[in-house]
Amino acid sequence: MARVGPTATTEEILAELGARIRCYRLQQNRTLDHVATEAGVAPITAQRAEAGHNPTMATVVRLLRALGRLDSLENFLPTPLVSPLEVAKRRGREPRRARTPRSRRVERDDDA
Repeated sequence: MARVGPTATTEEILAELGARIRCYRLQQNRTLDHVATEAGVAPITAQRAEAGHNPTMATVVRLLRALGRLDSLENFLPTPLVSPLEVAKRRGREPRRARTPRSRRVERDDDA
């Protein structure tokens, strides 16, 4: 298995994701049809996901669930860490949306 690096293209990353899902399936000695049926997707959908043909996130989750590998998602997208200083600054409130910071006004010097 290749490591996914910052220089990998989207297509390369999808191909690697598919290869890893296929590897999980083969390690369990399960057929594509059996896993697809258990995941609730068509066999062609599972086949295309394993080939890296841009699977939906729902397809990936369903296949990982059928393979008993949902734990892989924790490593894929871990819970974001927030520093204690940031928590204190927010006073315990979680942000609901991103905002553009207000630009600071430049004080004009009227004495000149």
